[in-house]
Amino acid sequence: MRKQLLIIICTVIFAACNNEKKEPATETTVSPTASSETKPGPVEFADSKYMDIGKKGIASLSSGDIDGWMNTFADNAMYRWNNGDSLVGKKAITDYWKKRRTEAIDSISFSNDIWLAVKVNEPQQKVQAPGVWLLGWYAVNAKYKTGKRMMQWIHADMHFDAQDKIDIFIQYLDRAPINAAMKK
Repeated sequence: MRKQLLIIICTVIFAACNNEKKEPATETTVSPTASSETKPGPVEFADSKYMDIGKKGIASLSSGDIDGWMNTFADNAMYRWNNGDSLVGKKAITDYWKKRRTEAIDSISFSNDIWLAVKVNEPQQKVQAPGVWLLGWYAVNAKYKTGKRMMQWIHADMHFDAQDKIDIFIQYLDRAPINAAMKK
């Protein structure tokens, strides 16, 4: 096993150190037939407009504009958390976040956000939804009505329907710091 690992490491180092000059690619003409036959890969980058939707969403949530944030959701949207809890329907999601922002959270801000918009042409698993997904990572700093603060990194996955509305929102977070901040 050690010998195989050493061979692999040496091969990788040799390949990385190979400074052989490569000839620049020559320009070739592609016929219209050939380019129209090109099939997209299983996943590709999506339009950056979805990243703008994500950024605008956390800005609205931060300012307390829940209605503005909910404008990006489909009427039949599902909001899920990594612990298995979920809300179904735009009204249920809106009611939850309005109550949360008025009764539990005094202020909330997002920073160091990273966004990746992808179009899934061929899902890897049958249960996965094809289409546009926006993946977001951000640091959250929330002050609760208890006077306590909660800070953590949160990851969110958003799926968009054909009208560019969020129909699936999955949020991955740690409930322990939230529960601690809510205790009086």
